[in-house]
Amino acid sequence: MTARSDFDDQEWEQISEAPVTAGMIVLTAEHGGSFRETLALSRAYVDARKEHGQSELLDDIAGGKPKFDRHKFHSEQELRDGGLKLVSDAAATVDRKATPEEAAAYRNFVIQVAQRVAEAHKEHGQQISPGEQAALDEVRKSLGAAAAS
Repeated sequence: MTARSDFDDQEWEQISEAPVTAGMIVLTAEHGGSFRETLALSRAYVDARKEHGQSELLDDIAGGKPKFDRHKFHSEQELRDGGLKLVSDAAATVDRKATPEEAAAYRNFVIQVAQRVAEAHKEHGQQISPGEQAALDEVRKSLGAAAAS
């Protein structure tokens, strides 16, 4: 099993920040509901902790406090562009060091975090707004996962 000790500090920072960054990309896709969406992001980590033992890698990631350096990106566009690169680079790092099953579980966790954020607050009467769906699709694409229709 792959664990925290298999990554250097820079790699670990990257893979542990990617799920939160994906959530923040979705959160900033529409204005409004940020409290509910932030709470949903945190709940995704709490729920992942309940599945403890299925993946040491995810246990290590979900076991920590979700981290996001809000000063890293200076605009929503920078968050979107830089954040998607961070998510893509993190997935590539996990691919290099983890088993295919662990890499798939990592991708699923990143998508679940972003999905939970998207579903947390109805915008324009829709569960997931077109802007949020576009952001979700971009996150999936950056992970190499097929975009949902």
